[in-house]
Amino acid sequence: MYTVESTSSLGRARRALARGRLRERVGGTVLLLGTCSLLTDVSSEMVSAILPLYLVATLGFSPLQYGVVDGLYQGAGALVRLAAGFLGDRFGRHKTMASLGYGLSAVCKLGLAVIGGAWAGLSAIILLDRTGKGLRTAPRDAMISLTAPKRDLGLAFGVHRAMDTAGAMIGPLVAFALLAAAPDAYRSLFLISFFVAILGLGVITLLVREPRVRERVPAEKPDLKAAAKLLQGREFRALTVAGAALGLATASDGFIYLTLKDQVGFDNALFPLLATGTAVLYMLLAAPLGRLADKAGRGRVLIGGYVLLLAVYCILMAPSAGAVSLIAVLALLGTYYAATDGVLMAMGSVHLPESLRGSGLALLGTATSITRLFASVIFGAVWTWLGLQAAIGLFAAGLVVAMCLAVRGLRIANA
Repeated sequence: MYTVESTSSLGRARRALARGRLRERVGGTVLLLGTCSLLTDVSSEMVSAILPLYLVATLGFSPLQYGVVDGLYQGAGALVRLAAGFLGDRFGRHKTMASLGYGLSAVCKLGLAVIGGAWAGLSAIILLDRTGKGLRTAPRDAMISLTAPKRDLGLAFGVHRAMDTAGAMIGPLVAFALLAAAPDAYRSLFLISFFVAILGLGVITLLVREPRVRERVPAEKPDLKAAAKLLQGREFRALTVAGAALGLATASDGFIYLTLKDQVGFDNALFPLLATGTAVLYMLLAAPLGRLADKAGRGRVLIGGYVLLLAVYCILMAPSAGAVSLIAVLALLGTYYAATDGVLMAMGSVHLPESLRGSGLALLGTATSITRLFASVIFGAVWTWLGLQAAIGLFAAGLVVAMCLAVRGLRIANA
């Protein structure tokens, strides 16, 4: 669907990078934040790539138990994200809030190495880790939107997501190499993850500068009342509702990968490579699809991404074709992320004043995170009680309904 345009855009992006023009288009801050995210995602994906296997196959968690943990992983930092976005706006300290988040997540990797397999301890560490993600996400996205030109927001978020996903591709490869050499070396993996996270923290604390708000605003600082009024805007409210509806019908990567392992069957050591397969397409297509969204319409690209997710569900419900099914699912999933993640934030940025950019993006991200938390718990519960195929079928039907609702909401947001 996007092959010709994506390839052309990727070629242009590479040539621009070679001539130093990409830095001029999106700004040095975006590239530094991308470097920080790359290192952080190497650390995070080393853990998340093996977490489903570690919890289900090694520690013996049921799908429902894993769904609860995965729900925490997906949405535990949602409310913290709201606070971080608002405080970043209030005090003009987006960098400070983001740095706190990166630091907390780094410390949690060390906690995983010493906590063992206790359910309560693991849940607490994962909760703190996702709290760190909640602290950093909205301030980081606000910094991107405040430093990149408005006409190139899709490209800027796409470039950041591409660099972020390069880390998501490298992390599982490191995990695979380590577990292939020492199958039970989970604690060593968590320690290496901690040291890589510290490198990412160093990039943002030492090299990134706090962006300045470019628009002229009243002297008073943003307050909670002003932040809450953002949802009174018809366009932004419609976009937030659309994102939340789509999030409720989105199965997490962990469940999709566990389904592939159940249907295709492969050695446990290969499990981390599933995340790498997804990340390759995400990395290659994030910037081109972001640029395509700027030109052809962000709403169209966003809905197109969810059509690809629906195709993933359909493949998982069909009889397994072995390696063909596996490759198709990973390719579609990576393209889905490239078409939706940064594009949704770019759409939200257009409807938000710069003085409340962090608060607004936090509201948007929180809406999708909370619904994805519920989605993980629901998927795990249905799998436990009714079976895997019932869970996938329910989410496929739900996604069709959610896309119908989202199309209407996106029309309002783009009106």
